[in-house]
Amino acid sequence: MAEPELGQPGPGTPNPDGRPQSRAAFDALYARLRQQADTAGSPASAGGRGALSTITPARVLAAAAEVLSGLTVSLSSPIETGVAPDNPHPAGHRLTSGPEAEPADRELHFATDHFAMNVHGDADSHLDALCHVVFDGTLYGGVPASTVTAKGATALSVELVRNGIVGRGVLLDIPRLRGVPWLEPGDHVTADDLRAAEAAQGVRVGTGDILLVRVGHRRRREEAGPWDASRSRAGLHPAAMEFLAERRVAVLGSDGNNDTAPSLTEGVDFPVHVLGIHALGLHFMDYLRFEDLMPLCEEADRWSFLCVVAPLRLPAATGSPVNPIAVL
Repeated sequence: MAEPELGQPGPGTPNPDGRPQSRAAFDALYARLRQQADTAGSPASAGGRGALSTITPARVLAAAAEVLSGLTVSLSSPIETGVAPDNPHPAGHRLTSGPEAEPADRELHFATDHFAMNVHGDADSHLDALCHVVFDGTLYGGVPASTVTAKGATALSVELVRNGIVGRGVLLDIPRLRGVPWLEPGDHVTADDLRAAEAAQGVRVGTGDILLVRVGHRRRREEAGPWDASRSRAGLHPAAMEFLAERRVAVLGSDGNNDTAPSLTEGVDFPVHVLGIHALGLHFMDYLRFEDLMPLCEEADRWSFLCVVAPLRLPAATGSPVNPIAVL
């Protein structure tokens, strides 16, 4: 399939209600969401878990009841080790020891590997910790930005989720709603889109849910080829974050970056990351892959499931590669 010019409208044209946002409107929205998060009781401290506090043991038990077939599906894309327009610094993988490196007369051999990667790139599936976003000199909850040093983060790191994230996952498929294979780069998802997808799919996002929003980024990349996603990509409109705050969502994930590019907010890059991570205390998962999950949900006509997220234990890291699993 030929790749449309980046940033140009495609068959999935932007929702006319999701207009560009002024800096004043963004600041007012940020203050409103920050107050909502504080009112809801999200711990705003270095030891707090942010919106993850909405996933209670009772909600985990309720999420386990979503399992009907026992099928498990990866929501991650294979790690990319080749240079591409959206992956100028790909993950490195080399075999550090193979059978040929050991004496031929030895009966037992071990093959070993070495991995290195840019966690927050535009190709690999990853989780953003609460220390990932520094805005106006602070992290989430007013934690000083100085807690992130050259040696790592001393507060709000991936270590907060060392026991994993387990809860009810809900997939909202926006291309399916609009009748297109994917949203074109530069297009965006509004709160009205999210509500319409709920109605079309017969599901409702609730407190403590792991909300997964499909924009079709992965399918477009697989069919049309990679492009510079740092310049142009589909994502959420910043105003859509009010929907997540109202529903008290615990985690936000997408097959894109969650943020639209170019930014829809005057003077603020990555406004969805700022509103979600910094104001609401949401852990984000970027560049997931839903192409294996989507047909199973369609076949069963069920768009909610048990979701298990197990980031690596990287005590001072701002993020982690991640392979979430949907259990149907």
